[in-house]
Amino acid sequence: MKMINTDKAPAAIGPYSQGVRVDNLLFISGQMPLDPNTMDIVPGTIKEQTARVIENLKAILEEAGLTLNNVVKTTVFIKDMNDFANINEVYASYFTENKPARACVEVARLPKDVGVEIEAIAVIK
Repeated sequence: MKMINTDKAPAAIGPYSQGVRVDNLLFISGQMPLDPNTMDIVPGTIKEQTARVIENLKAILEEAGLTLNNVVKTTVFIKDMNDFANINEVYASYFTENKPARACVEVARLPKDVGVEIEAIAVIK
């Protein structure tokens, strides 16, 4: 088991690692729309926040030598299902080649009251 951490993604805001590699799998903790330099929530629309979340995922993947094409499963947590179409539009613009399996759920509340959080599992080929 190997912990994956990078300063190009937000530091963990709790007792967890950004990512954990076990054999040929990388488990990435839920990423929120936080600027890794300031740890502030990025301002703007849910689309801009979704893009920041995926950029944070990408940074952790890159630290492990991977790309979004290695992602096999994501779970998307959203605060308001009315944002689904906008989140999906941004999500689809990042996952263009290999579309991972996915679950998307509306939740009552997310840490720091953000609108979206995404966790991922990637395979190391």
